[in-house]
Amino acid sequence: MVKRILGRGLLAGALAGLLAFARIFAEPQINKAIAYESGRDAAQEALNKAAGIPPEMADPDLFSRTVQADVGLGVGMIFFGMAMGGLFAVAYLLCLGRTGRLQARTLSVLVAGGGLLGFYLVPFVKYPANPPAIGHPETIQQRGSLYLVMVLCSVLFLAGAVWLGQRLKPRFGNWNATLLGAAAYVVVIGVVMALLPSLGHLSDNVHLYGHHATETPLPLTDKQGHIVYPGFPADVLFNFRLYSVAAQLILWGAIGLVFAPMAQRLLQPATVRGQKPAAAASAGSVDAVTT
Repeated sequence: MVKRILGRGLLAGALAGLLAFARIFAEPQINKAIAYESGRDAAQEALNKAAGIPPEMADPDLFSRTVQADVGLGVGMIFFGMAMGGLFAVAYLLCLGRTGRLQARTLSVLVAGGGLLGFYLVPFVKYPANPPAIGHPETIQQRGSLYLVMVLCSVLFLAGAVWLGQRLKPRFGNWNATLLGAAAYVVVIGVVMALLPSLGHLSDNVHLYGHHATETPLPLTDKQGHIVYPGFPADVLFNFRLYSVAAQLILWGAIGLVFAPMAQRLLQPATVRGQKPAAAASAGSVDAVTT
């Protein structure tokens, strides 16, 4: 039973990743960001040349932009979807039989919603998605580590909030216990966000660029303070983040909705087909846990 659920989770994740491959929406914003980066680099090279600073040799691209946009992004989204589908299936197994008399389909949608919240939306509040040209090379490792810490804390504390709600349910009732668990999660994750540094406050950024809230490029100026190249376009940044959130909504929504009917059929044995849906799903859940 465990292998069947994991297999269905991987399949749902692969299909969801394919659906979330929204190149037609995100790709124009990525191209605009790359064009901005190229123009800014050219302006910076002109300033360096005027100041007598030798130009830096750029590393060659291993893959062309066309390969990255078509094959690379598509394959990456499918494998990412499979990874998220596998984690979703594990979470589904952990919740199975421990969430009352929820139907298999309802549990699938709830777990998918929790995955969207824990893996993406909450970390997005602290460290939102950025297109190319935002983020300095000196901070790549720090940014990756901080984002990973944020995701781990979000997922672990979300699981803890669910556990706390289940423990408080006999005393306070389902509604109040859910609110108390959610409040505990908001408080704890808020403390984590307050303790983790903003990207603009990383030591390398402060040393090279001064104190700023984010790594979003500001206008490039010469020694006299004249703007020689504008800051990063706000519309491009907004649209990229909007489409990034939309892609994750599609991904997790598809995982939950694709997995739901497969789980319902798997967890509803032939011997209980004639029972009411809630009873059949409950019986299947108990069988799955004990298998």
